[in-house]
Amino acid sequence: MGLRAGQGVLRRKPIDHIEEPEGAASQQLTRALGLWQLTAIGVGGIIGAGIFTLAGTVANGKAGPAVLISFLIAGIASAAAAFSYAEFAGLIPKAGSAYTYGYAVLGEIAGWFIGWDLLLEYTAIVAVVAIGISGYFGFLLGEVGLDLPHWMLGAPGTGPGHRVDLFAAVLCLLIAYLLTLGIKNAARFETVVVALKVLVVIVVIVVGFFHIDTANYHPFFPFGVSGAFTGAATVFFAVFGYDAMSTAAEESKDAQRHMPRAIMYSLVISMVLYVLACLVLTGMQNYKSIDPESGFSTAFKSVGLEKLADVIAVGAIIGILTVMFTFMLGVTRVWFSMSRDGLLPKWFAKTSETHHVPTRVTWIVGCASAVIAGFLPIGEAAELTNIGILLAFVVVCIAVIVLRYKRPDLPRTFRTPGMPLVPAIGVCFSLWLITFLEWQTWVRFAVWFVIGMVIYFSYSYRRSELAKAERESAESAGDA
Repeated sequence: MGLRAGQGVLRRKPIDHIEEPEGAASQQLTRALGLWQLTAIGVGGIIGAGIFTLAGTVANGKAGPAVLISFLIAGIASAAAAFSYAEFAGLIPKAGSAYTYGYAVLGEIAGWFIGWDLLLEYTAIVAVVAIGISGYFGFLLGEVGLDLPHWMLGAPGTGPGHRVDLFAAVLCLLIAYLLTLGIKNAARFETVVVALKVLVVIVVIVVGFFHIDTANYHPFFPFGVSGAFTGAATVFFAVFGYDAMSTAAEESKDAQRHMPRAIMYSLVISMVLYVLACLVLTGMQNYKSIDPESGFSTAFKSVGLEKLADVIAVGAIIGILTVMFTFMLGVTRVWFSMSRDGLLPKWFAKTSETHHVPTRVTWIVGCASAVIAGFLPIGEAAELTNIGILLAFVVVCIAVIVLRYKRPDLPRTFRTPGMPLVPAIGVCFSLWLITFLEWQTWVRFAVWFVIGMVIYFSYSYRRSELAKAERESAESAGDA
């Protein structure tokens, strides 16, 4: 495998052999996704939480009408990183995304660091989105006059009598079940629902445009310019579904050609819709009156469009399911890839004999996200999702620069433009946005990081596939 003894934590997966089969047949995935299915997964991951949940949350409590600026800032940083992801996706068509890229270029410790981060971040995103859907579900129930027991309507502390957000928890388990049915069947569902979601967003934008009151845009920065940047750090995870989509590279029919295009297409489509939707939301209703959990439904109701508000709520529930799908797909493929590489127990890397998907990790992630969604308020859950993703962007942007100069000979189906300026912008923006996160986020991240380092040095360092190859190489040299 081209290893040299003594590389230790800096040993790297050999890119030249990255496409060779790794592991037994029970640890392989099926290539079944085409360009538009990949794009649908990307759009499904990006559009949803940002428009239907976080746009209202950030406008109401952090940025006001400047939530538009928050999305633009996050979008610029995301686009700079997206070019880097696109180059890697065409170069290394394997499961794992940022984890695999970091492992191949910067070494095992960097790969572990990012992979371990993403396990928490992606799982938390699934939970956040589930909570957002639950908010719209509650809105619909209120519209039809149906009252459910208060204990099942939200996490503790989110309302009188709330004990668990039961609907959000059940949704997490349903998405896990869907993913165990096989990537082809799951992708068909995703493509249909994404089309429906985009249609709902377009209807929201077109109809809402005629009910904009420009007075609602004043003051544009009610929380100051810093509020817009704080909002950008919060909504950042809503503009990077393409990185979770790239974890499915090993399930793409032609990953080297299709993955870079799908990343670009999904980001462009999503950002155009985000900008227009934010203009409509903050133009229809004063930011102080926007509901943090079901913003668009309450905004349309405020202008007398109750029936359309109900349609939006239904569309939001159906549409946000695709975000859960994309990120649960992402975390299971990262976990699967880390386990197949030996950094986590191989038991997790076993795939279903029938559907050829990692069912074991899928159910574990489904249960973990259900617990987070059921018992944490949306604000606390969202704070779990940001710092690790931003650091993953930093690693990928640095790695693409390093690899371009160390291995310019590698065949690339997509090349990041403006090298090294564009990925450097991605690094700077990501680090800048990290500084706006709350100190509690840093504490949670530090705890998770320490746990990860303990596991790596007590288990992964000696049991990874590269560690085994390193020992075999040393033994062979000794025998010689």
